[in-house]
Amino acid sequence: MGLNIPFISGRRLRISALVAAVGLLSACGASPAANGINDPFEPANRKVHAFNKGVDRALVGPASKGYGVVPEPLKRAVGNVADTLDLPGDIANNLLQFRLADAGENSVRLLANLTFGVFGLVDFASYAGVEGKPTDFGETLHVWGVGEGPYMELPLAGPSTARDTVGMVVDLAMDPVRLALPRKEANAATILKLLSRLGDRDRFSATVDSLLYESADSYAQARLLYLQNRRFQLARGDGAAGAASDDGFIDPYADATGAQAPTTDDGFIDPYEDPYAQ
Repeated sequence: MGLNIPFISGRRLRISALVAAVGLLSACGASPAANGINDPFEPANRKVHAFNKGVDRALVGPASKGYGVVPEPLKRAVGNVADTLDLPGDIANNLLQFRLADAGENSVRLLANLTFGVFGLVDFASYAGVEGKPTDFGETLHVWGVGEGPYMELPLAGPSTARDTVGMVVDLAMDPVRLALPRKEANAATILKLLSRLGDRDRFSATVDSLLYESADSYAQARLLYLQNRRFQLARGDGAAGAASDDGFIDPYADATGAQAPTTDDGFIDPYEDPYAQ
């Protein structure tokens, strides 16, 4: 028997869900700092990972290969429009993070692509040297001091953390484009974003296939790469230099918390090996 609560508006329900989600995450405040691997839900996460692999093998992978035959200019245009549709959300999060310069850069990028880029079909802003500052509500929570929380793997969405899961829900519920556009146009925008993700899956198919289907433990490797790259991304957003070699090269696989990836006898660093494995 379902509950019928007609007096709660959709917007108020979304806000209530946000407050509850942030409160739930705050209850996990005793979780360790963002170093090492905090994965208390590993058995359940591994089941979700197996499900995601099955979906990728049966549906996403083949669909991305089918999308791969689309002419490159059309795929590029779809990707450009999808990136432009993400900009209002980026700007909102920039403002919530009190990063006014980033908000200004993303605003210039949005205006340039909507006008000179013909509603985002052409990435005119990048040609003009305005690369933008992508972000999300997970990073906003990080800026506000919310801890990373346990590692999670989400059905269809893949690797995440408790904080980034809350961020993902808020980004979806409060997406300025979806809130501003009529339902039909908003659904079309969502389809464009999904097509863009298929294009990404096709473009990086060699790396994704190697990780998912050729590794001894695809779950542990996906977990490691996600955490390292996410922490690196957040550290760069905070102005940290990141893990750099003597020649100034920043290794995106180096753990932003200082943990070193395992090396072989010849000095080769294997980015897929879990340095925290027992």
